[in-house]
Amino acid sequence: MKLWSKPTLGLLKLTGVLAMLALALPSYGQDAAPAAEAAAAAAATVAEAAAEAPAFADLAAFQESPGYALFTANNLWMMLATGLVFIMHLGFATVETGLTRSKNTVNILFKNTIIPCIGLLSYALVGFNLMYPGADYAGGWFGFAGFGLGFADDVSGLTSVYNAGYTYWTDFLFQGMFAATAATIVSGAVAERIKLSSFLVFSVIFVSVCYPITGMWKWGNGWLNNLETPFYDFAGSTLVHLVGGVGALAGVIVLGPRLGKYKDGKMFPMLGHSMPLATIGVFLLWLGWFGFNGGSVLSANPALTSLVLVTTSLAAAAGGLVAALVSWIVIKKPDLSMTLNGILAGLVGITAGADQMSPFNAVVIGAIAGSIVVFAVLFFDKLKIDDPVGAISVHGVCGIWGTLAVGIFGSLAGGAQLVSQIKGVVSVGLFAFVFAFALFYVIKLTMGLRVSKEEEIEGLDIGEHGNEAYPDFTASTHK
Repeated sequence: MKLWSKPTLGLLKLTGVLAMLALALPSYGQDAAPAAEAAAAAAATVAEAAAEAPAFADLAAFQESPGYALFTANNLWMMLATGLVFIMHLGFATVETGLTRSKNTVNILFKNTIIPCIGLLSYALVGFNLMYPGADYAGGWFGFAGFGLGFADDVSGLTSVYNAGYTYWTDFLFQGMFAATAATIVSGAVAERIKLSSFLVFSVIFVSVCYPITGMWKWGNGWLNNLETPFYDFAGSTLVHLVGGVGALAGVIVLGPRLGKYKDGKMFPMLGHSMPLATIGVFLLWLGWFGFNGGSVLSANPALTSLVLVTTSLAAAAGGLVAALVSWIVIKKPDLSMTLNGILAGLVGITAGADQMSPFNAVVIGAIAGSIVVFAVLFFDKLKIDDPVGAISVHGVCGIWGTLAVGIFGSLAGGAQLVSQIKGVVSVGLFAFVFAFALFYVIKLTMGLRVSKEEEIEGLDIGEHGNEAYPDFTASTHK
């Protein structure tokens, strides 16, 4: 796969494009989302420049060009955003650990440690070029340009073939962090009863195949991006969070609830063992979301990046406040776990349209998400769908809400846009659910999916790892 050619001509073209982008970025930030015609023209220009991008042999000349400062600023911001998304994995680990029982702590920390390793390697080996294809097959339903990074190829050029504003390597790493997040979402919902080996097999296949295919439908210029009114998902309310949320739902259905959770028609709460850890995790996730949403601007555009960070934070704050108030009214006590999930619900809700919303609309979207998540958690409990951390409600249900909100509140809002948002939610949600359900079921029939009753009672730390998180404070048989 040859990505780079004609270096000298490419240098001149790229410099010109970057200079034009430098002039255009402020107005783009005011408009939030450009018209479809302008977006198509800009994409064509960037693609032409990327095809002629300079090789490292021209680096000295490129450093002297007018566009180099903008290129460097964009790349630096994207690398920083990548680091912020990376720290979200620590947030997921501590949230999931805090909201579950102490006897499963090592198991949960192990899963959340290994998932970024699996996610990055799977995306490097398989997923990257499935999601961002150089060819279009089956009417935009499937793209295929090879596998992963193409390790044997010459990828020494400065710019990404998909975005001329920063390097190929930065492009891969930022997108790889998103891919790993989808599997992390599933981990919390199936916690405390899934076999470690079975979950790892699921994660490899889910990240390698399911996530890149649905991501390609929009972000890889597939069929959702080519609707008459294109589906819009700025940073992944559907393409990341809904995919993870419905994958979690499929896993919970196939697994069944934890022992003792539902008995005689009643629900028995299984309290998390460390609310401090859960709280730390939510604040780490909020911090990481500055990279998750802010990096999705795909440049260091000061106006648009600033707007995105403001709408992201306001939605999170509104989600947390409303979830606290609603839980206080419904449950009769101010519930910390509901408040924490309300913050996450607001973040998930704003993610699809963070670049399109006014501050006021961001507050409305976050507030509605904070209310929705409380009722969703209670609803799934009534259905005896046991989700220890509320992942299905936060990422699945609020992912749907955030995606639809683009058609209601966004700068492109209207009936046609809302219809496209519904098409995206239904198609991506159905594909990911069916894929995950079939995969979990096949694993159940072949490897087995659930630990034994004795192991679940004793705790997965002892059964799966022969270890304890708190050996000086908690007996291994603690329930």
